[in-house]
Amino acid sequence: MGRELPKTYNPADFENRIYAEWCENKYFKPSDDTTKPTYTIVIPPPNITGQLHMGHALNNTLQDILIRYKRMKGFATLWLPGTDHASIATEAKIVEAMRKEGLTKEAIGREEFLRRAWDWRKKYGGRIIEQLKKLGSSCDWDRERFTMDEGCSRAVKEVFVRLYEKGLIYRGERIINWCPHCKTSISDAEVDYEEQPGHLWHLRYPYKDGSGYIEVATTRPETMLGDTAVAVNPNDPRYAGCIGKTLILPLVGREIPVIADEYVDMEFGTGAVKITPAHDPNDFEVGRRHNLPVVTCMTEDAKITDDYPAYAGMDRYEARKKIVADLEKSGCLSGIEDHAHNVGTCYRCKTTVEPRVSLQWFVKMEPLAKPAIEAVRRGEIKFIPERFEKNYFYWMENIRDWCISRQLWWGHRIPAYFCDDCDEMVVSKSDEAPRCPHCGGEMRQDPDTLDTWFSSALWPFSTLGWPDENAPDLLRFYPTNTLVTAYDIITFWVSRMIFSALEYTGKRPFENVLIHGLVRDAQGRKMSKSLGNGIDPLDVIEKYGADALRFALATGNSPGNDIRFSDEKIEAARNFANKLWNAARFVLMNLDIDEIKYPDAGTLSVEDKWILTRYEEAIASITSAMERYELGVALSSIYDFTWDIFCDWYIELSKPSLINKDGEISQQRSFAAKNTLAFVLTGILKMLHPFMPFITEEIYQSLPRLKGDSKSIMVSPYPAYDEALMFRDDAEAMEKVIDAIKAVRARRAEMNVPVSRKAKLYIETKRPDIFGAAAEPFFMRLASASGTQLCDGAPEANAVRIVTSAATIYIPMGELVDLDAERKRLMGELEKNAGEIERLERKLANEGFVSKAPAAVVEGERAKLKKYREVKAALEAALEALNANM
Repeated sequence: MGRELPKTYNPADFENRIYAEWCENKYFKPSDDTTKPTYTIVIPPPNITGQLHMGHALNNTLQDILIRYKRMKGFATLWLPGTDHASIATEAKIVEAMRKEGLTKEAIGREEFLRRAWDWRKKYGGRIIEQLKKLGSSCDWDRERFTMDEGCSRAVKEVFVRLYEKGLIYRGERIINWCPHCKTSISDAEVDYEEQPGHLWHLRYPYKDGSGYIEVATTRPETMLGDTAVAVNPNDPRYAGCIGKTLILPLVGREIPVIADEYVDMEFGTGAVKITPAHDPNDFEVGRRHNLPVVTCMTEDAKITDDYPAYAGMDRYEARKKIVADLEKSGCLSGIEDHAHNVGTCYRCKTTVEPRVSLQWFVKMEPLAKPAIEAVRRGEIKFIPERFEKNYFYWMENIRDWCISRQLWWGHRIPAYFCDDCDEMVVSKSDEAPRCPHCGGEMRQDPDTLDTWFSSALWPFSTLGWPDENAPDLLRFYPTNTLVTAYDIITFWVSRMIFSALEYTGKRPFENVLIHGLVRDAQGRKMSKSLGNGIDPLDVIEKYGADALRFALATGNSPGNDIRFSDEKIEAARNFANKLWNAARFVLMNLDIDEIKYPDAGTLSVEDKWILTRYEEAIASITSAMERYELGVALSSIYDFTWDIFCDWYIELSKPSLINKDGEISQQRSFAAKNTLAFVLTGILKMLHPFMPFITEEIYQSLPRLKGDSKSIMVSPYPAYDEALMFRDDAEAMEKVIDAIKAVRARRAEMNVPVSRKAKLYIETKRPDIFGAAAEPFFMRLASASGTQLCDGAPEANAVRIVTSAATIYIPMGELVDLDAERKRLMGELEKNAGEIERLERKLANEGFVSKAPAAVVEGERAKLKKYREVKAALEAALEALNANM
């Protein structure tokens, strides 16, 4: 016998207790049974600066749903957790904290700064992990990793050295994306582009010989200080005689040449463009082709350098205003027009990025990208949904070399060493600076650190023990199975993990990439501080419980699509939890059994067979949806089965069998009803458990056990479809009775007949086996019937007629019925019915539909048409009978 649940559902009473029990019993650890298949997910590591937001909540809810499902399906599951050191974000936090103390990085030095960084990580780095636990995340916390822990750091050095030795890492001066606020280089993937309103300034550059001028158009007049040429297209007849001539750069006086390059678009502006190799990536390439000097005119914080005294120290935008004014005064500004253009911004701080020539470290991407592209093309790695492969292919097929060095102190320091005596450079995995192999002198380490994504790219295998190729976890759990991530980091992270895994392990990092969308507000807007529409998931958990939050996030979720989060969704989740809680309380109050048995077909009633059939159908559809990653569809099916079929119908149908007054119900019948209730409720809890782990565990532990089940629901077997419990004929018969009960209830509601007023039902049907004496108790209990009687027609002229696909039901309500209204209603139903018949006939007459649609779909439409025609005949007969008696 089970224990009674409290009257009121209050998740705060048990969620923390249950999570502690799971941890204490080590349920999150993978099974030691090596005969079990493995299923592995590595968590997208949240930044140590992070606090749980709705994006984290969605991502980790989806991962936990999958891992709990697979655990119950018999897999040895590993969900490996960890956090990311987040170079830029973490360093910014520490710098800001020091600023309040009146300190700077440079003032305290690198060693003291890093000590503060590690202290900060110790104090705040685990905060988001504790928040993930509140969500119910069933990670193996004993295996928690950090991108700068000893093992991951070893992997980073191994990869850097290997790539360097293969010639795939190099150091050189290239144009890179520079963030003036973060004061570091950032990769192409870390630049967000947005269209902004701007201007196109038309400038006049005079010829040295005084013969006139060339007009150029630019969106960034402040960069003219660094111009080293003007380029025209060699095929442009307007400038055929100008190529090779010398211009005088306005305001500066520098002599610059007119060059010919096919890069120039003859249709844009005047067909002549200023070339600033130090501050534009396209100009940099033009400059390399023509051996132009590279003149830097801005500092690291985007201020004009001291080489230009009139503008020195000015911010780039302040300098722009003064330069434009000076150009106008000198007659070198010919016009300004409005012009919208794409502007690159830093993905972290949103500052406009400044292209800048800088000495940096790069990874050659083309040799690494090709195998990664082919792995996805061959289907070795699948994106779900498939349409996101296009994003991946576009990025990888157009990829440029990856700038991996960052001008930061927090992060993996580049393992390269320089000799100041002879300029020798050594790349080494050693933690100690080597002696110079050339002159024996001391060497100093490169001060830069690696891009955060360099270590994140190794996450699926570095966390499992690589580069130790015999590490037990690597051998057992790699490659991993599913990566769950948002679509906005396919380029940042997913692509890099794929090429890294193929290069260093020779294996794919994961089999499937499940892409989810963003969490938006009820109006479809992105949640942001500026809009003030953010919702703290911890507040939701405190008020409603983690299960309600998880349910709301999974509701309507489909791969790749954004979801809307609203108060209505969370209230609906809480209402569902209450419904389940109350249903479980009812079942428990009526249970007097010590063990749930496998249902015995010989003792089952028609309603038992109906619920078991619907239950098996639910198992099949829900399992299919789970395997397709259609988690929102699966949850919708669980919801519908639980609320509509089990709670609203089967519990009500079973009540007469639970209360055995004066021995009217046999013990066998009573046990069968109670056992079926407990059997199906247990199955509901198991299917719902991945979505709502806490409430399902609390109820499960209150129920008797089914043979083979464990102490905890999370390590008990997931329901498997069982053909032996499919009673199709009985279920069809019961469904027809339920349809009739629904129809009677609906009619009485339309007519405002109170539930307390009983009326006898006269049933005309070709299926007396269904609607005979066995069905009478159902109508009496659920349709306010005083009794039922089979008949061959209306018992009286003014009887109300209710038509279903299997029966016509007459209710002699006499004066309670407005006969004119009844006639109008029948005519309305006939009209609606005729419309459906016409629609289906037109559809089935369409040769394209019949030939192309699956056979099952076509047959389904034909069955619908047949049903509507049967209803039409019954409605016409009812209307004819009513007219005859009016």
